[in-house]
Amino acid sequence: MEQKTPAVSVIINCHNSAPFLRETIGSVFAQTFTDWEIVAWDDASEDETPQIAKSYGEKVRYFRGEKAASLGQARNYAFKEARGKYVAFLDHDDLWLPRKLERQVALFEKSPEVGLVYTQTVFFNNSGDHHLAYREKPPEGLVFRDLINDYPFVLSSVMIRKEAVRGLQEVFDDRFHFIEEMDLFLRILHDWRAAYLEEPLTKYRMHEKSFTFSHGLFYPEEKELLVQKLISLYPHFSEEYTNELLTLESQIAYEEFLKSWREGDAKRARRLARQSPAWNKKLKIVYALSRLMPFSFYVALRRLIKRRFYSV
Repeated sequence: MEQKTPAVSVIINCHNSAPFLRETIGSVFAQTFTDWEIVAWDDASEDETPQIAKSYGEKVRYFRGEKAASLGQARNYAFKEARGKYVAFLDHDDLWLPRKLERQVALFEKSPEVGLVYTQTVFFNNSGDHHLAYREKPPEGLVFRDLINDYPFVLSSVMIRKEAVRGLQEVFDDRFHFIEEMDLFLRILHDWRAAYLEEPLTKYRMHEKSFTFSHGLFYPEEKELLVQKLISLYPHFSEEYTNELLTLESQIAYEEFLKSWREGDAKRARRLARQSPAWNKKLKIVYALSRLMPFSFYVALRRLIKRRFYSV
């Protein structure tokens, strides 16, 4: 007998995910909205990830890649298996609150022009530290222009309408190893609206392997590639988004500086900073810090500021 197509496919990409996977999958089973499937794509794990994923029965469809793949490739493999009208993403160490799927599906059903829905998110760790992702309401509606300079999404909070990817040349671009989701969501929201749910419905786990929280999103080479991609995809992009491109190039230069400092080459970092179009008060302060302190001090300061201004 043919299986009923679920309304929502939940994509969980895994790699040696055993420490967190039961809790993560459990947060999906705890949803008030029950018409879903989990597509668990395992990227050649060497721990108990397969046994855990397979222990939940038919609602968890387990797939395994025998060779390590880039994150963009692994997300594409999982997306091809997704049968739902809507696709939600849940990183293997994050959690959902029980009404997340219910609230997102209802908004989609009410608003056919919406291609992406995201939620307020709580960042948390095992020590009890926590803060909100958004202190002020983030953008909604036609947000493509806003996203070029201020990308707001936490992946595990996002659900997309599958129809919104049908006209795209690819889903995830496997040239990207770190900003593959940013590239996809920008392309979706060039033509579709975004909607935001203010209720905290997603929990993002901070831990020692949570690289993006600890160090920030410093991937200037990939962002430069993204700029070239957008220019090639959309006629007159450079003319229409001149100011946004100037700001983005400054951000890329700033990230080049931070990346060099993080990698221990403070001298090169300072040289890049002095040449940067982003040479402003903020960069001058961080530049001065780089002359006196290691990058770990910057990380600690950044985390302290986040807790101070974004406390729940």
